[in-house]
Amino acid sequence: QVQLVESGGGLVQPGGSLRLSCAASGTMFRIYAMGWYRQAPGKQRELVAAISPGGSRNYADSVKGRFIISRDNDKNMVYLQMNSLKPEDTAVYYCNANYGAEYWGQGTLVTVSS
Repeated sequence: QVQLVESGGGLVQPGGSLRLSCAASGTMFRIYAMGWYRQAPGKQRELVAAISPGGSRNYADSVKGRFIISRDNDKNMVYLQMNSLKPEDTAVYYCNANYGAEYWGQGTLVTVSS
C-alpha cells in the first residue's frame, strides 16, 4: 500500500510557474514508476508526465518544453516543475504510483488565470 500526498497547487497568472510536490509513503518508492496526471472540468484524466524508476521521462506533447518531472528516491518525493503556464493547464493534478498495482493521491488544483 502506498499513500500519496500532493501539494503546491494554486492560482497563477498565465506565463507563471508552479512546482507540484508528491510525498509517498513506504519503503518501495524507488521501484515505482511515478507520474503526474491531470483532469480538467468535463474532460478525461490524462497523463502529463511520467518518470521510471531509472529516471527515464516522458511527457504529453502539450507540456513538452514547459514541464519537468523529477524524483528524489531518498526523500520519497516526485516533483512537477511547471513553467510558462497557460489557461488550458488549469486542472486538478494527481500523483500516480505504478508497480503492478496503481495508487493515486487526492489531487491538487492548479488554476491559471489572469
